Amino acid sequence: METGTTGGTGRPEWVGLPGGLLRLRRLLLVIWAVPLAVGTALLLGLTAGPGWAAAGAVWLVALVWGWVVLGRNWRSWRYAERADDLLISRGVLWRAQTVVPYGRMQLVEVTSGPLERRFGLASVQLHTAAAATDAKIPGLVPAEAQRLRDRLTELGEARSAGL
Repeated sequence: METGTTGGTGRPEWVGLPGGLLRLRRLLLVIWAVPLAVGTALLLGLTAGPGWAAAGAVWLVALVWGWVVLGRNWRSWRYAERADDLLISRGVLWRAQTVVPYGRMQLVEVTSGPLERRFGLASVQLHTAAAATDAKIPGLVPAEAQRLRDRLTELGEARSAGL
């Protein structure tokens, strides 16, 4: 029984995250940065003088920088299902790749907080016997998260039955 996604070269087919997670994170960035910029400009403009109101632009520079960083971080997240394990890759400066063998999975959860539900997103959390190898795939479409949970649970039960 061959399972998992592999290309014609035998290498895993990586699946990226949908754009909803990037939209959510960028919206949160704007919700925090714009009021901070306005508040800083008003506070310093009224207390220290009009020239100091320009200091509020620091938050706008942080907004632009954060916008770019969030895009790069979002593009770095990907996962691949292989025959015996799940690969999760993430990170821009510090790349991390987690390999979770199906037979080692103890629990697969799908979670979705209020903001994630509003944006139609869910996260898959994988729990293994070793706490250090727990892994999470954020920002999936709920149908894909449920499909992945069911598939990983099925493969985990099949692989652990042989122990």
